[in-house]
Amino acid sequence: MKSRRLRCGSWFLGRVALLSSIFSFLFSISLPAQGKKEIADLLVSGATVVTMDADRRIIEDGAVAVKGDAIVALGPRLEIERKYAGTQVINARGKLMLPGFINGHTHVPMTLLRGLKDDVTLEEWLTKSIFPAEAKNVTEDFVRWGTRLAAAEQIRGGVTTFADMYYFEDAVAEETKAAGMRGVLGESILDFPAPDNKSNAAMLDYTEKFLKRWQGDPLIHAAAAPHSIYTCSQRTLQDSAALARKYHAPILIHVGETKRELNDSREKNGTTPVQYLDKLGILGPDLVAAHCIFVDEADRKLLAQRQAGCVHNPSSNMMLASGVSPVPELRAAGVAVGLGTDGPAGSNNDLDLMEEMDLAAKLQKITRMDPRALGAKAVVEMATIEGAKALHMEKEIGSLETGKKADLILIGLDAPNAVPMYDVYSQLAYALKSSDVETVVIAGRVVMRDKKVLTVDEAAAIAKAREYKNKIEASLK
Repeated sequence: MKSRRLRCGSWFLGRVALLSSIFSFLFSISLPAQGKKEIADLLVSGATVVTMDADRRIIEDGAVAVKGDAIVALGPRLEIERKYAGTQVINARGKLMLPGFINGHTHVPMTLLRGLKDDVTLEEWLTKSIFPAEAKNVTEDFVRWGTRLAAAEQIRGGVTTFADMYYFEDAVAEETKAAGMRGVLGESILDFPAPDNKSNAAMLDYTEKFLKRWQGDPLIHAAAAPHSIYTCSQRTLQDSAALARKYHAPILIHVGETKRELNDSREKNGTTPVQYLDKLGILGPDLVAAHCIFVDEADRKLLAQRQAGCVHNPSSNMMLASGVSPVPELRAAGVAVGLGTDGPAGSNNDLDLMEEMDLAAKLQKITRMDPRALGAKAVVEMATIEGAKALHMEKEIGSLETGKKADLILIGLDAPNAVPMYDVYSQLAYALKSSDVETVVIAGRVVMRDKKVLTVDEAAAIAKAREYKNKIEASLK
């Protein structure tokens, strides 16, 4: 009996030992699984993260994890680093991290015409200087080199997305993509010969091929760009809009830029430029209206109702003495208002969006004699999330959020002008400069790191710009 109990006890103890060994084995293999980190393609950690999300969260000592071209996680650094390891890691401690800036309106190849003619009216600048210079000099090669120069300049200033309107826009798209930038790029459509197409029919044909080619591209959003109501007939405007809508593409156009445009429209069309476009069925949620200076209350309501975006260009409006856009009223009406530099020749002369933030706020303050008219936070919004809304791209870009495109910039805080910092938005709008941008990531790709542009041969672009200067001067003699 006793031996039987001993045998039973031994059997029981053996089973316990076996089960114990199994549990120990399972526990041992589960520990590494629990502690294993997900691999991100890029981990940027330690920055003060200015998200520009709906809550305008600012995360001190934050981090962002990127897979492919999208953000997969962001939050406190320790939390993100506990979950993710990066194939590529950027230590961003002591820096600001923001969504990339959005230049909502420009003409990038015009970098090669920078400073050609300044201090004149818009009409004189266009008709006596720019149009003649373009007619003699703008070729596909000109456009490529001008775009490369502009890409380098914009990347250095933290611009990750820009909206462009020019000629040979297919070449602009190729160079923009090569530089790793995001672009909403519109082929100009006019009622007179342009450098790339000599007839209206040719312009529309070129634009259709352009729209077809770039459909679905992750970086390039091809657009139709009827220049304005004063350079395009009713038919041209409607044909351009119909073509854009056929391919679900944006429509880029100048609207309400000068008092002359407003007066001529009232005389010819019996109404304002905005209301004329609405009457033609062109105003809509796919339209991006550059300038919007001469827009009355009815115009503002229409723009909001039709969900059209507006882009404010303070430097250009000041330099050409065009006027002051009623930005606070547009925003109050519910219109998405972004920021743009306009072209880098005669109407600005650079592509510095941080300068536009500063000027946008101060221009409203001085013209209204009210320091509260437009604040620092508002202009940072206009350069980021509101700019994305103006381009109808807020689901992709404009803020740092999980699921959005990984377009982000790092701004250094070690320069004398960067310290001390009491308020992030105030520092961005009034103290920090584009030269303080250190690193730029677009669609998860590092295009500038520690102030070295990685996707454009800057030296070659600068040398070619100097060559073009001599050629252009000689052509105008």
